[in-house]
Amino acid sequence: MNRASFFEGIVQWELTNEKLGFSGKLPVFYYDNTSMTVTYTAPTAMVRRLLPRADMHPVEIVRGKALVAFTAFEYRSTDIDPYNEFSISFPITFGKKGIPGLTALSMMARRYFTAYVWQLPVTTERARIGGVEMYGYPKFLADITFSDERDMLACRLDERGKNILTLRGRKLKTAPEKVNRFKTYSVKDGVPLAANIHMNPREFARSMNPRAARLELGDHPISGTIRSLGLSANPLFYLYMPLMEAILFGPRNLMDD
Repeated sequence: MNRASFFEGIVQWELTNEKLGFSGKLPVFYYDNTSMTVTYTAPTAMVRRLLPRADMHPVEIVRGKALVAFTAFEYRSTDIDPYNEFSISFPITFGKKGIPGLTALSMMARRYFTAYVWQLPVTTERARIGGVEMYGYPKFLADITFSDERDMLACRLDERGKNILTLRGRKLKTAPEKVNRFKTYSVKDGVPLAANIHMNPREFARSMNPRAARLELGDHPISGTIRSLGLSANPLFYLYMPLMEAILFGPRNLMDD
């Protein structure tokens, strides 16, 4: 996809739901955003306990060690107004099990990632209701704040006065990167759904330095569940995108794949 025309050639439909009081466009365009992702490993058996379906299989970096991804988003300009979001997800394959190590490497080489979204707090009701009612995403309202800490970017996630976590990542030297594609899985009313996301990292950096990013857990019940996963002491890798564009396509039943 041509970087200069990332949004060109994509037809959008106006969407209005009077019952929900929601209006917007599909797919949703995200024009000016920042994100950072830190990925840890955890015992596969522990990750599997949090997956809602037996046909969702954790992606393993080695046998017995699955991946857990934490991503902070600051959406400054979108079709559904500015908001912040924090994703906690598990890279998975659906239906057919992956091959330890090889599946993860293939995802990175192809820049195509598939994951089950376990938690997805947001800062606005408009972002929450659309994600819950249309996509089946586990969204809830939370306080998500970004702050500069010299050579680090920090994102703090709180709900009702309790801290869930704080993610800090280094402000790395960046360069343009090819478009990344994601398929997110969710479950709505017992039915598995999938949605595609195309992400255009205009400024991008990757680091496998264990000191490039760190995650600090708080005192929220979600924090306790994350602790119970037994995350690795250090992250496997860190992605820094101070400037990126994205397109979130509409949800669909898996039969429609």
